[in-house]
Amino acid sequence: MTVRTAAPVRWTAVQEHLQDSPLLVAAGGGRPERTPVWFMRQAGRSLPEYLAVREGVPMLESCARPDLVTEITLQPVRRYGVDAAIFYSDIVVPLKAVGVDLDIKPGVGPVIADPVRTAADLQRLRPLEPGDVAYVTEAVRSLVGELGSTPLIGFAGAPFTLATYLVEGGPSKEHARTKALMLGEPELWAGLMSRLAAISAAFLRVQVDAGASAVQLFDSWAGVLPRRLYEEHVAPWSAQVLGALEGRVPRITFGVGTGELLGSMAATGAEVVGVDFRVPLDEAARRAAGKPLQGNLDPAVLLAPWPVVEREVLRVLDEARDLPGHVFNLGHGVLPASDPDVLRRVVELVHERTGTTAG
Repeated sequence: MTVRTAAPVRWTAVQEHLQDSPLLVAAGGGRPERTPVWFMRQAGRSLPEYLAVREGVPMLESCARPDLVTEITLQPVRRYGVDAAIFYSDIVVPLKAVGVDLDIKPGVGPVIADPVRTAADLQRLRPLEPGDVAYVTEAVRSLVGELGSTPLIGFAGAPFTLATYLVEGGPSKEHARTKALMLGEPELWAGLMSRLAAISAAFLRVQVDAGASAVQLFDSWAGVLPRRLYEEHVAPWSAQVLGALEGRVPRITFGVGTGELLGSMAATGAEVVGVDFRVPLDEAARRAAGKPLQGNLDPAVLLAPWPVVEREVLRVLDEARDLPGHVFNLGHGVLPASDPDVLRRVVELVHERTGTTAG
């Protein structure tokens, strides 16, 4: 039975049999029967079964094949017993779908053939229509049928992170061109962010309309900005994306190196604030205005001996003890060298220590 500290939130786009799942209860600020667990990048690089089905299949092709998306998304649910599946895709999929000439190069990341740097370049970013990603709708519907009582989390890249790839032409350490455009041509920047916000919102709506029970907005590179620039040039557009799904499903926001931005990110409208491994959860709670938190075990800890992993998992749970809601996760994605058996044991440990029958 689910134990709560407040009236349960009922999400309008979520099937009734999923409303009381641990993930959705925690996201609504309630006390679920156990702390829910899922892992960013749980569907992917550390699983031998993933490497087997992906062999010889380029990343973007695998994201456009509903059979592969379904299988890869389900693999960690079967192996780990996590409380949520994360939809297998990539943040640049909607950009590819609207005609941006890009590729994901192994060992590099997304590479854009013609970067967006002028007002004329913006015209290449047309709105995303559901028919552009019909394979996403098909895959989500297939997954919802397979997952039963396990929620599916949809996701999209936040406008700022998508903008960095489009402006830089690929991954960047300094994001110099992006910052120069933001500060030097604010009207062009606003036009770019407006188009990207509409694309990200449409991509999330497709997933929710097909049956996803929660969403996460990944702003992977937001941590390169000071809070002032984030609040002025980024937060309004993330808020626009999240606002498109208000009340329909719980919304999670996450960024890397965003400890100084947690309060600003919480204000964009997400019910749950993801915390990377750099900020303790009890301190993050103070910064994030008392919202439910997700996180935040350092992924590198999973490579240590089990007694160390166990100690660090329990430390995270202790820091989360007084939170209004907590979703256990890593403070970033699963590393390729991680042992799947360790991840399974982490799930079991969290469930054992936080279940209603736990002492």
